[in-house]
Amino acid sequence: MRNTHHLMLADWRREVTAMFGRLRDEKDPQLAWRDFRRTRDTLLKQHPQSPLNKGQRESFKNLEYFPYSSNLRLVGMVRPVPEPKTYSIELPAEGVLRFSQIATIHFDLAGKSSQLILYWIEGYGGGLFLPFRDATNGADTFGGGRYLYDSIKGADLGAGSETILLEFNFAYNPSCAYNDRWVCPLAPPDNWLPKPINAGERTFK
Repeated sequence: MRNTHHLMLADWRREVTAMFGRLRDEKDPQLAWRDFRRTRDTLLKQHPQSPLNKGQRESFKNLEYFPYSSNLRLVGMVRPVPEPKTYSIELPAEGVLRFSQIATIHFDLAGKSSQLILYWIEGYGGGLFLPFRDATNGADTFGGGRYLYDSIKGADLGAGSETILLEFNFAYNPSCAYNDRWVCPLAPPDNWLPKPINAGERTFK
C-alpha cells in the first residue's frame, strides 16, 4: 500500500508539472487560466492523491475563483536576500520541513510598491516556494493564505534569476484548506500583503 501511495503521488506531481508546462507555453493568459481551472477540477475530483477525501470527491463539482484580472498578472524584480532566515514546520507524515528566504520580489500592486519573499525548500533537491496572505483571507479566501509557487509539486509559472511572474489569477489553496487531515506550511509574516488580492482561488465550500 505504501509503495502504491508513492507511485500515485509521483503521478500527481507529473500531472501538475505537465499542466504548468502548458501554462508557461500558452501565449493567451486567459486560455491558460481556463486550462488551469479545468485541470485542477479534474485532479481534485478524480485523482487518488487528491487532497479531498472520498466523500468530498463524490459531491465535488468545481473550485470557485475570482474573475480573471489582467491587473493582477505582474512581473516582479528578484533581489537576493543578504541574511536569509529559515523557518521550520512539523509535518506529521514527512517530519520537519525547512524553508529559507532566498530573494526579495519587488513589484507594483495597485500603484503601490510592494514585496514578497521567495523561499527555497531545504532538503534533497529542494524547490521554490512562494506562499502569501492578503486582506481577503478569512472572508473570500482561505484564512491561512494561498500559494503561487511550489516547484517540488510542479507548480512553477516561470522564475528567472532577475524576474519572476506573479500571476495571482493562478493563486491556489494549500491542501489544508480542503480538510483538516492535512498540515501545510503557510506564509510567514514576511509575506502578508496588506491589500486584497481579488484573484485566484476562493474559499473552498
